[in-house]
Amino acid sequence: MIGGAQGSGVDTSANIFAKAAAQGGLHVFGKREYYSNIKGEHSYFQVRLSKKIVRSHVDTIDLLATFDDETAVRHAWEVRKDGGIIYDPTVGGNNIDDIHTIEAPVRARLYSELDSQHLPHSVEGVLEVARRKGVHIYPMPYMDVLKKVGEQFGESSLSSLTRMINVMAVAASFALTDYPQDQVNEALRKQFKSKPKVVEINIAAVTAAYDYMRDKYNGGFGHKLAPIPMAEKRIFVRGSSTVGIAKILSGCRLQTYYPITPASDESEYLEAHEIIDLDGALSNEAQAMKGSIAVVQTEDEIAAITMAIGGALTGVRASTSTSGPGFSLMAEGIGWAGINEVPLVVTLYQRGGPSTGLPTRHEQGDLRFALHSGHGDIPRVVLASGDLEEAFYDVTRAFNYAEKYQLPVIHIVDKAMANSDQTYKMFDPNLIKIERGLMISGTIPENESDHGEFHRFKETPSGISPRPVIGTQGGIYWNTGDEHDEKGHISEDPTNRVMMMDKRMRKLDVASKEIPAEEKFHFFGPKDAPITIVSWGSTKGAILDAMESLKEDGIIVNFLQLRLIAPFPVDEVKEILSRAKKVVDIEMNFSAQLGGVIRENTCFPLDQYVVKYNGRSMSQEEIYDAVRHIADGSAPKRVVLTNGA
Repeated sequence: MIGGAQGSGVDTSANIFAKAAAQGGLHVFGKREYYSNIKGEHSYFQVRLSKKIVRSHVDTIDLLATFDDETAVRHAWEVRKDGGIIYDPTVGGNNIDDIHTIEAPVRARLYSELDSQHLPHSVEGVLEVARRKGVHIYPMPYMDVLKKVGEQFGESSLSSLTRMINVMAVAASFALTDYPQDQVNEALRKQFKSKPKVVEINIAAVTAAYDYMRDKYNGGFGHKLAPIPMAEKRIFVRGSSTVGIAKILSGCRLQTYYPITPASDESEYLEAHEIIDLDGALSNEAQAMKGSIAVVQTEDEIAAITMAIGGALTGVRASTSTSGPGFSLMAEGIGWAGINEVPLVVTLYQRGGPSTGLPTRHEQGDLRFALHSGHGDIPRVVLASGDLEEAFYDVTRAFNYAEKYQLPVIHIVDKAMANSDQTYKMFDPNLIKIERGLMISGTIPENESDHGEFHRFKETPSGISPRPVIGTQGGIYWNTGDEHDEKGHISEDPTNRVMMMDKRMRKLDVASKEIPAEEKFHFFGPKDAPITIVSWGSTKGAILDAMESLKEDGIIVNFLQLRLIAPFPVDEVKEILSRAKKVVDIEMNFSAQLGGVIRENTCFPLDQYVVKYNGRSMSQEEIYDAVRHIADGSAPKRVVLTNGA
């Protein structure tokens, strides 16, 4: 874990660390935590490395790299016995009272623990607690070492040198673990590829850090890292970027947004990659996707969704991305798209609510809202991804569903996924198949129109009507927020109302039959396991990692991961739950929203609930402990998880 004041380069340094490990063949999972301000408050980044696939974070750490006092006092408690803490000795005497960004409850907990051990309320007091636990402490005088680097380059500005402290913390970490420096240098070159002078001086800083740590602490740290052979081509990617890449490959050519955390990261990625020229070993369909994507920052979320609807009416694959508060403003637009059968994709990055809630923290509190937003009965598909690989391919599915069934699709991505980084086997763009449904291209023959007016909303057995784009010759029709007839003219006739409502909602039955089971849910583990876990979204990784640990201890469970929440796969879920001996619902919200949706659709009772709503994502260890207690009968019906700093 590396931490520091927001704006001090925590994210950059963690990415350098993770990239250096990933290019050495190690599997990587990274989790980013930060406050909802621009600079000053505490942020930290945990990176987990392994020779095997890792999908989640853990609550305890082996090595804590700090470059400020707050990181040391907040996170020293999380370091395991025989772990290590790298810190700047100049902050050792700092009093906790003087760290003004620490909240009162955290300060009170720190004082209580220090008082119980008769230690001063200072950084050194906290480090002494760690020493007594068996943690190794490694002072690193960053500025003393950096001044020598500055002398080599004629750089004496303290502000310029201070910018490299984060890189030195990374280098010190790798030096302690004996990881080859050339891998770190290469990661630096990739991070600052457009700034060769920055690369040069940072490599010098890395060299100085390696030399210092080896001379001072040679062989003193028990944990070692080494590159391993990589049998496959991998990608190291962040969640928000994954969705952006997939939108480009899926043919999305209009993205609208109003800035909101964490959804903005995706749109900003698209803004940086608006010109599209796909070459290489891609399908002919993908190689033809040259041109550009228009990314528009609108004046508010109402404008964002209505602009995306307008783009979709012209035949463009259009989407908008937002988070809970923005999605609230989009509710009427969802209804307008539903009644006018407009193919629209909304990427919903869940975060803590209600209202502004926890703007930069994790929660799965928007499921009910995604299912029921807007007044009246609105046909929609709700698809929830469980990891970055799923999110990559689900983006195309979302656009395909939207155009095949002519309705809004809400693609839910947890904030925990948006701000996580992970290594995967390289995604395959050739698996992306674009299906545009009954979209009319070219002139509509006169015998298919009624005096130039087209029956856009024609009643059909499937409920899906041929869709001309705006400007199609012979394809004039009307769009309105009111109920309408087949041409789009406003109508309040009761018979027409029933026909149109039945037509729109019938599409969900068609979608439910056509969408294959593997896109509706995933099932892991033996069918006859005594415990069945049900969950959705980003809890997937922690559950799968915990299942491996549970199996080692002789506790066998299986896991039903729901992906298609609307239309709900009633028959499939009933069949799986009918075999279950004990059903445990695990999700990150107060009211166990998925559990309620399952009961509503299947009438199956759920035996126990494991929930978390403190704004921190679930860890492998938390789920392991909760399920272990459930297995031995010592857990209450509702287990509330609270880990996280």
